[in-house]
Amino acid sequence: MEQDGTVLVVDDEREVVDAYALRLRQRYSDVRTAYGGEEALDTMDATIDVVLLDRRMPYSGDRVLREIRDRGYDCRVIMVTAVDPGFGIVDMPFDDYLCKPIDKADLFAAVDQQLEAASYDDPLTEFFGLTAKLAVLEADRSPEQLAESGEYLRMQRRADELRDELAVSAENFTEMVETFTAINRAG
Repeated sequence: MEQDGTVLVVDDEREVVDAYALRLRQRYSDVRTAYGGEEALDTMDATIDVVLLDRRMPYSGDRVLREIRDRGYDCRVIMVTAVDPGFGIVDMPFDDYLCKPIDKADLFAAVDQQLEAASYDDPLTEFFGLTAKLAVLEADRSPEQLAESGEYLRMQRRADELRDELAVSAENFTEMVETFTAINRAG
């Protein structure tokens, strides 16, 4: 069953782009491809709902992400990469982060969640963005490293504040978080 939504797949490795696009076309009505960062920026327009963006390219995914945001596009961005996330991801304006390799179910779940998240209020989208970052860091770093990171602790406090602010029933909130965190983001 095809779902509405326009997805842009960006990677400098043609085989990777084509493989993801082939999978995604089984489910989404409009899947576009870009074979590198500069081509991604040339392809970007307001009709794109979700961008799957590789971080490690000659024209880096980090630069593409900044440019997408600087141009005012409000699409959802999922970083898809084999790069060690590190604490540098804390201030990056992406919506989700998946480490390669990504299985088909996690790929579909991540895109589905971002398409759905586009309809949420800003506090909820901020909460899920923070939740993704926390999950990636928790999978990559030891509890001691996390406890020593001011950035991580700041994100954790902000996620707790947002959880308290959200006007969602406890049962619905728990279900949404469980669904969101069921994705294997660590590759």
